[in-house]
Amino acid sequence: MLLLALDTATPAVTVALHDGTDVIASSSQVDARRHGELLLPAVDRLLAEAGRRLDAVTGIVVGVGPGPYTGLRVGLMTADTFGLALGVPVHGLCTLDGLAYAADLAGPFVVATDARRKEVYWARYADSRTRLTDPAVDRPADIAGQLAGLPAVGAGALLYPDSFPDVHAPEHVSAAALAALAAERLAAGEELPAPRPLYLRRPDAQVPKNYKVVTPK
Repeated sequence: MLLLALDTATPAVTVALHDGTDVIASSSQVDARRHGELLLPAVDRLLAEAGRRLDAVTGIVVGVGPGPYTGLRVGLMTADTFGLALGVPVHGLCTLDGLAYAADLAGPFVVATDARRKEVYWARYADSRTRLTDPAVDRPADIAGQLAGLPAVGAGALLYPDSFPDVHAPEHVSAAALAALAAERLAAGEELPAPRPLYLRRPDAQVPKNYKVVTPK
């Protein structure tokens, strides 16, 4: 097994290689505006660092969000392209699950990433491997009551200390965690989700309501 994992659902552009036993190489850069520019060079550097060729990859793992439309689609389209070119399966994993897995907290907690518009993408976890709720998007103040007393993980929690007073690392998702989680689930015979995006809301860019189509006569 050689899994290539990547995620662009958060400001982190993160990639990793996993040989079925351990992560053998990983890289992360935080830049919310350069996902498309940074991702492929990061994959090239990672393969060179690990001394592996792209055609040795046996599967792709990609974070499916939730996340902003523009950044998220970079990772998903890249994963689909690699899968088609190599003839290997492409597996999706919730980006929040990767953060939860990396946090490795013992008890119940919440993962929250920045959804912009003064909102967070979030989900509640029983432990680092067990998600209790579907991913959602809400204003922190609106969910603070139901999450009171729970530790929190992620950049979204750091932005709103009044709603998430007890925040733990990591801040951003790591493809290394996604790869390790995927390898663990595949080894257990689990079927991983399809690589379909979790947008949870409409894109920021909208066609104006009074837009008029003008066609040449």
